[in-house]
Amino acid sequence: MPKKIAVGTDSFDKLIERNGYYVDKTELIYELVEEHTNEVTLFTRPRRFGKSLTMSMLDSFFDIQRAGSQTFDGVDIMQNPPDFCREWMHQYPTIFISLKDVEGLNFENAYEKLEAIISDLYKKHEHLEVEKKVDPADAEIFRHLKFKNASRVEMLNSLKTLMRMMHAVYGKPTILLLDEYDVPLAKANENHYYSEMADVIRSILSISTKSNRYLQFAVVTGCLRIPKESIFTGVNNFTSYSVLNPDFSNYFGFTQSEITRMLEYYGLTDKQDLIRTWYDGYVFGDTKLFCPWDVMSYISALLKRNDTAPALYWKNTSGNGAIQAFFEFGDEDLADHFETLVNGGSIVVAVTDSLTYEEAYSTTDNLWSILLMTGYVTIACPEEVETFLEESTRAVTLRIPNREIATIFQDTIVDHFKKTVDQSRVGELMDALWNGKEARASEILSDLLFETISYMDYHEDYYQAFLAGIFAGRGYIPQSNKEQGLGRPDVDLHDRKNRRMMVIECKKAGSKDQLDACCDKAIQQIIDREYAGDTDGFRTVLCYGIAFFKKTAKIKLGRS
Repeated sequence: MPKKIAVGTDSFDKLIERNGYYVDKTELIYELVEEHTNEVTLFTRPRRFGKSLTMSMLDSFFDIQRAGSQTFDGVDIMQNPPDFCREWMHQYPTIFISLKDVEGLNFENAYEKLEAIISDLYKKHEHLEVEKKVDPADAEIFRHLKFKNASRVEMLNSLKTLMRMMHAVYGKPTILLLDEYDVPLAKANENHYYSEMADVIRSILSISTKSNRYLQFAVVTGCLRIPKESIFTGVNNFTSYSVLNPDFSNYFGFTQSEITRMLEYYGLTDKQDLIRTWYDGYVFGDTKLFCPWDVMSYISALLKRNDTAPALYWKNTSGNGAIQAFFEFGDEDLADHFETLVNGGSIVVAVTDSLTYEEAYSTTDNLWSILLMTGYVTIACPEEVETFLEESTRAVTLRIPNREIATIFQDTIVDHFKKTVDQSRVGELMDALWNGKEARASEILSDLLFETISYMDYHEDYYQAFLAGIFAGRGYIPQSNKEQGLGRPDVDLHDRKNRRMMVIECKKAGSKDQLDACCDKAIQQIIDREYAGDTDGFRTVLCYGIAFFKKTAKIKLGRS
C-alpha cells in the first residue's frame, strides 16, 4: 500500500507502524554521537519544523526498553557500520519528556501541569519502583512523584532521581531528551510569572545535567536559546545550534531533493513550483529548506482534491504577536525596514541567538532576532552570517522566506489598520460613497492607504480585505465574493435600514496612468456579470469600480 501522509504525527514509532511517509532524518543520530562530544546539545528551531518528531525518533533509537523493535529497518542510519548500531541502538535507558503543555494563567496552574507531566513520565517507567536494585528511598520518592504529592525539592530533582534509578537497574547512564524546554518560559512571560517559572526550569536543567554521573548526554529543543547564565547555569560541555549554525542544519525542515522525491512518489510533480513559492525559502545555517508542516498539510489536501489552493497552514498553529509587536514601537527606522521586507527586499540588522523571553521585545534588535528564530524572516545571504559584532551578536541580511509568510505579514497589516484607523475619516469615506462623490471618496481612501505600511506587491484580494475591514468597522456586514448574478463581486454591501446597496469590484493597476481604465474595466465587469443581482426593495443601487496602484486609489461610479 502507498505510504500515508500523517499530518501532525510527532511519534516516530506510530508513524512507521501506520505506514506513514517519513522523510528520513536518522543520520542525525550518527552525527550527534560520533562527530560531536556534547554533554548537552540544544537545537533551536521555529515551530512546526519537526523538532518533536526528531526527538521521538531519538527516543525510539536509543531506548533500551525497545530492544527488538523493527521500526528502523531500511532507514538511513542502518547503512552505517554494524558496530555503530550494536553500540548505540536500544542500548541506553532513555528519558523523553516534552514541556509543550506546561502553561497557565498563573504560576500555580502551570506548576500543576508540570507535576502532571512528571507523574505521567514516572508512570511510564513504573517498573523501576519495584526493582530490588533501586534504593528504597528513591522508590518512596518515586511514589510521591507518581501520585503528584511530591515536595518542591523532589520535583526539581525528579529527572535526576529517575536517572539514578535507571542506572541502578541497567548499570548504564541515561540519555535525556527534553523537548520544547522554553514553552513554559514563553507562556510565563505572557502571563507575568516569568521569574518563578525560570527558577523551576533552571533548577531542573541544572540538577539533571550539571556534573551528573548518571547522564550519558542530553538533547534539548526549543525556539529560543535562553542565555547560559540565565537557564543553563554551570552546565559543562553545552553547545547550542540555532538557525544561524551550519551544523545539523539539514535535519529540521525538508530539502529540495526530499521534496522532489515526495512529489514524485505521490504523482504531484506539477505542484513543485507552487509548493516552492508558498512554503520554501528558509535558510538554516547554509541549507535551504521548506517548512515540513506546510508541505505535509498541502500534499494531504492535494491527495484529496488535486485543485486545492495553498493555505496558511503554519499561521493557524499559533498567534502572530511577534509581527504585531512592530506596531507598538512607533520607530520610523523600524517601519522602513518593515516596508522593505514586505516589498520583497532584504535588510541588514544585528541579531542574537541568545536572549530571554523577558527581553525579547525590549529593543528593535531583539525583535528582529525573535522574528528570525521563530521563522517569520530568514537569512538572505548565509555567507554573511559570520560577521560578528560582539559575542553572540551578528550582522545578517534578512528577508521574508515565502508567499505564506508574506501573506501573514499582509494580513497583520490589515488587522492593525482595522484596530487603529481613524473612524471619523472612515465615516467621511462612507458618506462620500453613499452620496456618489467619487473624487472625495478617492481622496479619503488614498489617505487611509497612506497611513498603512507600504506594500508594493499588493494583490487584489488585499485591497478587497482592506475595504471589507473599513466597512466592518462601521457596523456593516460586507459580503465578500458572495455568489451573485453570473459571478462573484469583490464586495457587496447592503444598508437595509436605508434601502440602499453598493457593489464594488476592485482592480490592481500597473501604474497611475492605468487607474481610469481599470475602473472602467471593473464597472463593465459588474454590468456584464450582473453582480448587482436582485435589487428588489432597494431604492438606491450604487456600482463602483475601484482601482489601486500602491497607495493611490481611484473610484468611479457606474450604473447597474
